[in-house]
Amino acid sequence: MNINNAEFIKSAANPKDFITAVMPTIVFAGKSNVGKSSVINRLLNRKNFARVGQSPGKTVHVNYFLIDKKAYFVDLPGYGYAKVSKTERDRWGRLMEQFFARDDLITLGVMIVDSRHKPTADDVTMANWFKATQCPLVIVANKVDKLKKSEIEPNLALIRETLELPESIKILPFSAEKGTGKDELMGEILSYVKKP
Repeated sequence: MNINNAEFIKSAANPKDFITAVMPTIVFAGKSNVGKSSVINRLLNRKNFARVGQSPGKTVHVNYFLIDKKAYFVDLPGYGYAKVSKTERDRWGRLMEQFFARDDLITLGVMIVDSRHKPTADDVTMANWFKATQCPLVIVANKVDKLKKSEIEPNLALIRETLELPESIKILPFSAEKGTGKDELMGEILSYVKKP
């Protein structure tokens, strides 16, 4: 798959605009300031393909990118950011509930958490939404470049425990800044894209 051949398709603001998974659909989710857009940009070798906002909470729709006409990358709105209005948070919650209620929208879930901190209540909710779909899920522990080597394993263990993840769900140490974990994550994604 040529990841350099990537194009923005559309932003879905309501469920009628969701794209049914006719080809592998890789769904990215994460807290507003966790570096989700930076992870997508790192995978695609682009600087600003998925918008990187100076202030968190910029992704307010479900954004679809077509990769080499073989797979969709789906960027879900970031969650858990305090500075958006209650109305906006409620709208986000409804949109996500409607997204996760469907069983034809996700091939692989990629949930991004901050490797430096214990996952938040919102992270737990998101992980539970993914687990409820029974779709394959991989956790990306971003910002490992900010940790000491000795902190990485204990932090990954805390993430697994807090999100109540079975051993079958991988947690990948990642750094959008340095590129750590990029090949491993791409390998996970490609294993679903190559399947007929």
